[in-house]
Amino acid sequence: MAIQITDAAANHIRKTMAKKENAIGLRLGVKTSGCSGFAYTVDYADAVDPEDNVYEQHGVKLVVDKKSLPFLEGMEIDYIREGLNQRFEFRNPNVTASCGCGESFSV
Repeated sequence: MAIQITDAAANHIRKTMAKKENAIGLRLGVKTSGCSGFAYTVDYADAVDPEDNVYEQHGVKLVVDKKSLPFLEGMEIDYIREGLNQRFEFRNPNVTASCGCGESFSV
């Protein structure tokens, strides 16, 4: 599988999708942004386009568009809780640098 989803991330995705009526999965992508060049995009997937790649793991579908896949290949998605803070953590082996604020990266 090109992208791995941890149990913690899958549990969080399932819980949030249950609140979204038409969601079939999580859509993950990359856009040009920030001081390092790229940023992740995360949204609900309501449909799968012909150009999309779909990965299913732990009962969760992850939908990735064709253009974003080379930037995300080999990535692991985790969900971290630290005190009151909660967030997705993207462990991406393609990243060569990231900005100080952590919002963007370069490959």
